[in-house]
Amino acid sequence: MLSFWIVATAITIMVGAVLARAVVRGAQRDIGSRAGSDVDVYRAQLDEVARDVARGVIEQADADRVHAEVARRLIAADKAQSAETAASKTAPATLAMAVIAFGLLASVGSYIWLGAPGYGDMALKDRIAFAEEVRLSRPAQSVAENSLPPHADPADLDPRYQTLLDQLRNTVANRPDDIQGHELLVQQERRIGNFPAARTAQARIVELKGDGVTAQDLADLGELQVLAAGGYVSPEAEMSLRAALAQEPGNGAARYYVGLMLAQTGRPDQAFRIWDSLLRQGPEEAPWISPIVAQIEELAGLAGVRYAIPEIGSSVRGPSAEDIDNARDMTPAERMEMIGSMVSGLSQRLATEGGPARDWARLISSLGVLGEWERAQAIHANAMEVFAGDLAAIDLLNDAGRNAGVVD
Repeated sequence: MLSFWIVATAITIMVGAVLARAVVRGAQRDIGSRAGSDVDVYRAQLDEVARDVARGVIEQADADRVHAEVARRLIAADKAQSAETAASKTAPATLAMAVIAFGLLASVGSYIWLGAPGYGDMALKDRIAFAEEVRLSRPAQSVAENSLPPHADPADLDPRYQTLLDQLRNTVANRPDDIQGHELLVQQERRIGNFPAARTAQARIVELKGDGVTAQDLADLGELQVLAAGGYVSPEAEMSLRAALAQEPGNGAARYYVGLMLAQTGRPDQAFRIWDSLLRQGPEEAPWISPIVAQIEELAGLAGVRYAIPEIGSSVRGPSAEDIDNARDMTPAERMEMIGSMVSGLSQRLATEGGPARDWARLISSLGVLGEWERAQAIHANAMEVFAGDLAAIDLLNDAGRNAGVVD
């Protein structure tokens, strides 16, 4: 890093020196532009008077008067030229120093503003490794929550509601195994913005349900962990969200927050793919659509993607399992025509626009039905690269690959 600053400073000084030299030379050429020309004119007049006297054109007395007047003007012009020269010797030097100083300050200032001081140029694999290191070493949930101001119930709460809320808190505290009481407490604490308390109650619900816990229970816990940490996705929140996706890969809330985690840990490329697929799937009234719309264009820029927000819910469906089952009852020609047309449209869209892992998996399964195993294998390999790091998507793709007979 030090060598970079040395080189940058040297280049800036060299450029400033070249500019200063040009300014000084230009100023020196302009020295005496008016006074210097006057001196030359008066000297020529003196020479002309001497020649006229020698030729006998004018009398000596007249020549003396003219000579005296021209000499007076010559002395005045010479003084003006000397003053101009002295001023011009200091002005270009001052200007040159100003140019050099401005160049140095402007270069340093613009780099600090637009650049990344202290952040070296990294290869893609190094950036990915660095992002993974950031993800693994990020602060725990407790650290994030403790860094925020403690919650205080709103001062404008209705006194009767405050009384009922206090009673609910006391009841749940005395009945720690009451799932319904905890569920009601989660709702009320969340309603007043007491996310740490809501997160604690939801964690207790997950603990009490044990093996019966649902994907939505886990997704709700992950969301409350994020909210309690002020929008930060902690390692504990990630565990809850990925547990939800293990049960329900299409859970929208869990996918949104996993995308947020990836954006926070230096993987805007993966976050963009997740959020884009959520937009294309919709529905428009889903709670995660609005925050995605507000952030995805900036995220696309970080991911290096030229992007325009698509129509919400515009994702084109490929052939479903039911479509494939119905195709088995058709004649070979009908079957090939129906599945082939759907596969062609889905394949083209995924190649040009991308899409969620579910659509990639559907395409792989459909190609397996059509017997296009080499193509299915190639698309499976491509999809594994696209969704690298998304464990839920990888499981979905591998299941489709096994159904198509291209994955062991």
